[in-house]
Amino acid sequence: MKNPRNRFKAALQAGRQQIGLWNTIGGNTVPELLAGCGFDWVVIDTEHSPVEAVEVLPALQAMAAWPEVSPVVRPAFNDPVLIKRILDFGAQTLVLPYIQSAEEARAAVRAVRYPPAGIRGVAGMTRASRYGAVDDYIASANAEICLVLQVETRAALDALDEIAAVEGVDGIFIGPADLAASLGHPGNPGHPEVVTAIEGAITRLKEIGKPSGILTLNEAFARRCMELGTTFTAVGVDLAVLADGVKALRARF
Repeated sequence: MKNPRNRFKAALQAGRQQIGLWNTIGGNTVPELLAGCGFDWVVIDTEHSPVEAVEVLPALQAMAAWPEVSPVVRPAFNDPVLIKRILDFGAQTLVLPYIQSAEEARAAVRAVRYPPAGIRGVAGMTRASRYGAVDDYIASANAEICLVLQVETRAALDALDEIAAVEGVDGIFIGPADLAASLGHPGNPGHPEVVTAIEGAITRLKEIGKPSGILTLNEAFARRCMELGTTFTAVGVDLAVLADGVKALRARF
């Protein structure tokens, strides 16, 4: 069999808008449910959640029943050991947090690629290769991996052009919460200085032709970001949706 095509990466390259959702509740039931809700992409988050790397595998297996949605995984850090394991589980798209420089971006690229282009460790019997059933998986894997880097500090914004220009970086994701803290407004991503910085980054990325994305629970701001140029836009978090729904149900009674 052929290596599965990365639908998320293809949509990025085509400039198609993709609407996403964040998964922070562990296990395989919630990822499976979310995968069937009609979103274009769902992030399995192991940075700001109790989800451990080993739990990514059953989540990906559960989501596979819904081929219309692209599973995306956020490792806890730009760590080649974590990245190697998650890629072996079959993840094709990664969002790596807290990238601060072009040097860190190049390290991320090396971590997701097999030699000689990178340092990803080689193993045969993994879910990524469908346990050996994919023809020439090692030769074809690099082309289908999608690497998105998260910029979320003042330093990262200052180095935005250099980070985005690194060969092998497929997109830039802007992290509003950490960016707000870095700019001196912790807990207030709606502060005018933060909003201006985000909008400026989106505009700049569009000018240089690099796909950009964001997560925001503010629907008006999500639409504003899309108008400015984000093409992978996450608009909800499972725990937040659950909390809002439960509170609204209680309020009705």
